[in-house]
Amino acid sequence: MTGSSTQGIKTILHPVSNLAGAKAVYAALLGVPPQTDESYYVGFEAAGQHIGLVPRGGPQGMASPVAYWHVPDIEGKLAEVTAAGATGKERVHDVGGGRLVATVTDLDGNVLGLLQDR
Repeated sequence: MTGSSTQGIKTILHPVSNLAGAKAVYAALLGVPPQTDESYYVGFEAAGQHIGLVPRGGPQGMASPVAYWHVPDIEGKLAEVTAAGATGKERVHDVGGGRLVATVTDLDGNVLGLLQDR
């Protein structure tokens, strides 16, 4: 182990087929308007969580929600989980503002997200 730890799940992305409809549902659920409201992504901040809506699963082709574990060292954590048996799915990449993300699948095919803010 490299000593890196997680900071918990703070981000969950949901693929949606109807962005406008999903935005209305999540705004009602969370009781706040979206912080980010674009045609390619709608994001809410509520109770220390970031909830994102991704039209048609985005370029990564999400088929189900993905929970993102926030980590201080994404490369280190990625090495740890793949050494433990996870399979790399989406390489580490910057999604803007210095935010790095990657995904892996566990032994049962569940997608796990990793996220590091610089």
